[in-house]
Amino acid sequence: MTIENPPAIDPMIDRPNPPRRWWHLDPGGALGGLGFAVLSVTPSLLPRTAFFQGVVTAVAFAVGYLLGVAVWRVLRGLIRRRPGPALHRVLWIMYATIWLAAAAALSVLALSWQNEVRALVEMPPLGGADLTAFLAGFVPVVVLLLAIGKSNRRVFLALRRRSGTPLAILGTSTVIVASTAGIVLVMMIAVDTIYAGLNAEPESRVTEPNSTYRSAGPESAIDWEDLGRHGAAFVGGGPTADEISALIDAPATEPIRVYAGLASADTVEERAQLVVAELERTGAFDRDVLVVATTTGSGWLEAQTVDSIEYLHAGDTAIAALQYAYTPSWVSFLFDPDAPVEAARVLFDAVEERWLRLPTDDRPQLISYGLSLGAHGSQAVFDDLDAVRARTDGAMFVGSPAGSTLWRSLQDARDPGSPVWRPVLDKGREVRWMSRDGDQRLLDGPWEQPRVLYLQHATDPVTWLSPELLWRAPEWLEPDQRGEDVSPSMRWIPVVTAVQVGIDMLGGEAVPARHGHNFGDVVTSGWREVTGDAGLGETAIDAIRTEIESYAPIQPFQE
Repeated sequence: MTIENPPAIDPMIDRPNPPRRWWHLDPGGALGGLGFAVLSVTPSLLPRTAFFQGVVTAVAFAVGYLLGVAVWRVLRGLIRRRPGPALHRVLWIMYATIWLAAAAALSVLALSWQNEVRALVEMPPLGGADLTAFLAGFVPVVVLLLAIGKSNRRVFLALRRRSGTPLAILGTSTVIVASTAGIVLVMMIAVDTIYAGLNAEPESRVTEPNSTYRSAGPESAIDWEDLGRHGAAFVGGGPTADEISALIDAPATEPIRVYAGLASADTVEERAQLVVAELERTGAFDRDVLVVATTTGSGWLEAQTVDSIEYLHAGDTAIAALQYAYTPSWVSFLFDPDAPVEAARVLFDAVEERWLRLPTDDRPQLISYGLSLGAHGSQAVFDDLDAVRARTDGAMFVGSPAGSTLWRSLQDARDPGSPVWRPVLDKGREVRWMSRDGDQRLLDGPWEQPRVLYLQHATDPVTWLSPELLWRAPEWLEPDQRGEDVSPSMRWIPVVTAVQVGIDMLGGEAVPARHGHNFGDVVTSGWREVTGDAGLGETAIDAIRTEIESYAPIQPFQE
């Protein structure tokens, strides 16, 4: 008798292939997933919440599962015969036992590693209860990703039966690429929509200024509604003259804050001219200090930094800024990396041009400042260190990204033996780096005016993330270069470390000052080194430092 449709036979074991259940896990995929899960919990620069770590580990498991399946298929093809049913069951039991033991060990090791990192950045340890949060992030995401992967496999098999392998590969790839592109597009549209909405309205706690020394105040040509969320927070916030006087126990002047939002004018050049007009209207060129600040991607100026210089100079200051985007810095950098550079250049050039008209002995100190993406933009205004010192009376760049050309050139030229996270260049004669209050006393040689200062932390992912991290071990992880708050268990792993540091950027400010992308404990001393102060005593300086440090939402953990 002829059998027209014989059952599928696996020639490697001479028995029918059993149908796969939806919950079936490929053994090679499971091992690959476990390996990638281990990599995802190895120490990085900063700690993560248990839930977020669960999500990250789930994604890592899914990637490892995909690669593990591919490798296992290749290995299976090299095996000529497979074990019989009895040995097959024994091997499966051994495999399951080893996998469960490894998973349990992973949980313990992950908790230990995370607590090591958390202790180094002065945060409380995780406990057993955090395992629930980890699983809440891990289980749903890994189930979703595996379900998506299995669905793609079913699509591939269905297409292969109908059209053959080449067309099946093409069709499945098209579906995956189109789906991924669609998801990314939807996410980007959502991000843009969300942040456009946020930018349109000031925060409820911020009120329109009634001071003539603020943009959008009386006699200002800039409308309150056009400032954007962060611009409104800037001109509507900060200490008043009375508050400054009360803190430093000395007379104070009302600080000047000038800002142009995206809606204030159509082009960056027009916004810069608005800022200059506002500086003239408010009398900013008669102040002791004039700071040209480059905002972050969303138009934000960090309150600890801008408030501290106003306290230090008893309000005899003016700060000028404009907005060039409303999305987070990472979005701005990815999709319009030239925007902060152009905005910084146009604004500084416009302010400098007006400043140069003043008598040389009757000018305010002209200071360049930027944080994060703002530091990248501010540095790009100048060709080199000599240009910074020739065109300004000082500069402070905070949390500079690794891609900033000036920062990179200075780092590379540092004196032999100085650590990469706190370099020394030419014995600190023209430019210096600070990480914590007190670093200003580490070098006893002369620091000539104008002074250029970088605030920089060994655990700041914004500073240490670079493309080279994908394929080359970074200098900042070498034993004699590693910062004191960088985990001794952190090791460079190709690709993995770059991904981890990229993820760390999402939580760069979710740690106490002195670590990550937070500099509230050092900005007061930093400004004092660059610009001096209003002749204040140490009691007043300590009061300012305490006030500024109190802004931090996360305080150092003390047992």
